[in-house]
Amino acid sequence: MIIGVTMGDPTGVGPEIIAGALQEFDVLSRCQPVVIGRSVHLRRALDLVDSSQKVHTLERLDRVYLESLPPTHLVNTVYCYEAGPAEADSLVDGRIAAAGGAAAHDALVVGARAALSGDLNAIVTAPLHKGALHLAGYRWPGHTELLASICNVDQFAMMLYLPPCLTIGDVAGDSGFLATNERRLRGGPAGLGVVHVTLHMALRDVFEHLSSRAIFETIELAQLTFTKIRSSLGLPPCPALAVAALNPHGGESGLFGDEEQRIIAPAVREACLRGWNVSGPLSVDTLMPAAASGQYDAVVAMYHDQGHIALKLLDMFDAVNITLGIPIIRTSVAHGTAHDIAWKGIAKSSGMTQAILTAVRLANRERIAKSNMANGA
Repeated sequence: MIIGVTMGDPTGVGPEIIAGALQEFDVLSRCQPVVIGRSVHLRRALDLVDSSQKVHTLERLDRVYLESLPPTHLVNTVYCYEAGPAEADSLVDGRIAAAGGAAAHDALVVGARAALSGDLNAIVTAPLHKGALHLAGYRWPGHTELLASICNVDQFAMMLYLPPCLTIGDVAGDSGFLATNERRLRGGPAGLGVVHVTLHMALRDVFEHLSSRAIFETIELAQLTFTKIRSSLGLPPCPALAVAALNPHGGESGLFGDEEQRIIAPAVREACLRGWNVSGPLSVDTLMPAAASGQYDAVVAMYHDQGHIALKLLDMFDAVNITLGIPIIRTSVAHGTAHDIAWKGIAKSSGMTQAILTAVRLANRERIAKSNMANGA
């Protein structure tokens, strides 16, 4: 299983969270990671996390060559494919610059094209800075839209995903009494996802971009994705989905807006006619606690902050960003470049670890599905 890990903006936390994740045996034993970006920053990041791993610069990025390499966890080596302008090697840590945006862009393009060609099973992306991307001349709102362009798709969405959390079992305290079972609120046995109908735009523009068709297509992407996620975890492929209302209290029967009856409800009805288990529109302030407790697999949110804030409050640093609707598997961390703490050795790498492990699970599921199709199962 070959997973490409794009470095993102090297002046941000990308290199160090990658280096931190590559210390995890769960990661190294489940896949062959290949970092795509400037190797000088990868070496510095490994030093920052006190790793003894050495960087081996790759000659090529094709599957035949990659599969000939010794497994990473056996040779104490991190593989890196150089991508991005050489000017990025001398960037100042924590400072936003055009070369950092160019490095993030180039690494993503290389990784996405390698995944499209089948040389990589999936890509996992470290964060880029949208301002740096624009300074470099690339006018994309973010990873999601750029990936959709590379993959030539029109129907796509961002999903923030919290992988399932194991229950913390009964633990005997000093007094000898057993503590009650404790469970972190982050969804059911398949985890919890929030899929967004609209994404990177001003709040005033959201209303004109909402339509019954756009909402239904987002529900469809959530249905397909969580069918795969549940199957990859050995669960019945029948996700429970909920669709958020747009207005406070679900519009209060039209008192605070009629978008619920006019736009959202028809999309929910169409999804239910397909036989999918979809509820809504539901007021998001009560919907998210129900979803967090495991009542729903995924929530369809109407706009960026409606979904992002609620899910990140549950567990920002374990959340995974998954791009839906593209023909490759792409996951990422759910946070940004964090230039203010970059290269200080304090960035958490747990989100990158989860992003890689989620990509591995999805790629394994896809490989099994393709094998079954080839064998006529």
